[in-house]
Formats: sequence, structure tokens, C-alpha cells
Amino acid sequence: MKVSPLLALLLPLAFVAGCKDDDLAQGDLPAAQILTEDAAGHYCQMVILEHQGPKAQVFLDGMDAPLWFSQVRDGVAYLKSPEQSAEIRVLYVNDMGAAISWSEPGPENWIDAKTAYFVVGSDAIGGMGAPEIAPFSDPVKANEFASDHGGKVLKLDDISAETVLSPVEFANNETETTE
Repeated sequence: MKVSPLLALLLPLAFVAGCKDDDLAQGDLPAAQILTEDAAGHYCQMVILEHQGPKAQVFLDGMDAPLWFSQVRDGVAYLKSPEQSAEIRVLYVNDMGAAISWSEPGPENWIDAKTAYFVVGSDAIGGMGAPEIAPFSDPVKANEFASDHGGKVLKLDDISAETVLSPVEFANNETETTE
């Protein structure tokens, strides 16, 4: 079989290009960013560090900087919102099993939400005063938190859109939706 010189030159290039696309598809994900005082919440535009509880950061395709969320619930709501059209590369959440305390979740203890164990329906309140979803990298710590604070342990895919998008009731009986 005789191969044309042009085809002989293009085949190795096509192979290399194909490998590069596969690497991106497998997830050359951006690294989680360290939470600093410059981070402002995507929805509220408030300084993230002024709020207690776990936080979230979302990287969109084509953007180098993350969108910050004052609560994990808001980050998951963004992910599951039917209006959300941008391609989400990764959602990072604070690992509360590595946190100093609920008040200090930590600026560097981020985990990919796809690998996290979330306690949903507990008595935990997030930084914006709404019920919070508490993320953990360790299922044992997640179950201990659920035992102490109520709720159930779920993986990200098992958290329904209704759980994070439906109205929430605050301690003062006000109702608010995540939008």
C-alpha cells in the first residue's frame, strides 16, 4: 500500500491533536482558588469572607476566575438551574471535615463537588442565613455530622434541583428563592 507524502505528514499531526482533545475531555480542570478578601459572591456581590459556613466556587468554560458563592447551596443551585447555560468545568466546595469550625471553613480546603458527600436537610445555616448543604470528603465525617445535626448524606447527582431551587424559610419566617 502506497501512502501519499502529504497523508504521511498529516497522520501524526491528527494523532497528536486527537490525544490533546482526549486529555481536555478527561478534565484538565482549573485548580481551586484560595479564598481571599477580594472574592465577592456571584449572587449577592458581598465579600465572601464575611459569611460563615462552607462556600463554593464554579469555573465556567472560557473563564480563568471562578464565580464565588456565599453558600454551597447557592453553588449547587447554580449548577442545577435550568436557566444556567454556560458549560461548567468544575464546582469546588469547602470540605467541612477539614474545616477549623463552621465559622471558619478554610480558604484552601476545596474538594470537587462530584466527589463530595453532602449532608442535606440538617439544621445547618449558611452564610446568607438560609439552610445549608454541608460538604465532606470523608463519608464517615458526613454521617457523623448528619447524626449530630439531622439530614441525610447524598452525592451531588442525588441532590434534586427542587432541593436547592425551591423557596427557603428563614428564622424570621421570611421566604426567599435562590435566583
